[in-house]
Amino acid sequence: MRGERLKRMEGFKKIRQSILSSKNIAISGHINPDGDSIGSLLALGLALDSLGKNVYLLCPGNIPERYRFLPGADCIVSTTNKKIDLAIALDCSAIELLGKNISVFKKAKAILEIDHHEFRRSFGDIRLVDHEAAAVGELVYILLKKLHVAITRDIGENLLTSLIVETNLFKLANVRPFTFTACGELLKTGIAFSQLADKVYGPKTRVEMMLSAICLLRSKFLKKGKIIWSVIRDNDLARVGGKDYDTDMIANEMYSMKDVKAAVLFREKNKDTLRVSLRSDGDINIGRVAQEYGGGGHFDIAGCYIPNNRKSIMQILSSVEALFG
Repeated sequence: MRGERLKRMEGFKKIRQSILSSKNIAISGHINPDGDSIGSLLALGLALDSLGKNVYLLCPGNIPERYRFLPGADCIVSTTNKKIDLAIALDCSAIELLGKNISVFKKAKAILEIDHHEFRRSFGDIRLVDHEAAAVGELVYILLKKLHVAITRDIGENLLTSLIVETNLFKLANVRPFTFTACGELLKTGIAFSQLADKVYGPKTRVEMMLSAICLLRSKFLKKGKIIWSVIRDNDLARVGGKDYDTDMIANEMYSMKDVKAAVLFREKNKDTLRVSLRSDGDINIGRVAQEYGGGGHFDIAGCYIPNNRKSIMQILSSVEALFG
């Protein structure tokens, strides 16, 4: 135990030195950004800016409308051509999730990974990784404490958004005692929790509701209703004037159906590729399926990309069925 603690302390020391010795720092979340990625990105960006760093906030995908109110969101750009001393990847289980920012990271002097995925492929020089953390926001919170950065209300609002989204309003199994300890400290900055939760998980838009209806009406079941799966196509988005991020909550809705133990949502990215969102209860290791197909994630929430054809869809579904014996 003492050896592990010493190892963690040495790791934080290296991370701290790397951040403090860097002038130009790029921070990037992942493609198809969610609240954990965006909240962590903004919180860390605001914190490093307070340390006098030149910070470039990068997001390789469109920012969902529901997160555009967050403090600092207007400073996010898709990429940069600046010379970078330190590139920090947030919530990325593999380098491919950086999208167009892969080149930015490969040109940087050093790469720091901050992540909590259990199934991942490392690509950085230094890492702050803990798959027991409820959200990357938890790890950023710990890092800011180590850096002795004062957590302002703006930073706190972004971190709390990360925690709210990644725990599905604290209903998922990834919640741990420290999660509530961190939330308690963040609320001391003056955040109105109920108002923030309403903004993040507020009423759905018309487009989101219509896409949910299309998806659920198209759903099919396997293993006597224990597995639900469905597909969202590009023409579905075009039909209702939707964006890819308007489908982000659908997999969770599918999984919330009574008696369902696993959900699989195939989302058409283009004519060649499907994005697969996987959900399961605590007894089914859905992350193993994502890893099998080159993806990553957690025991109960994971994802991957597959070719856009029926054979690939059937292969994924067979792999999920195999988890049930």
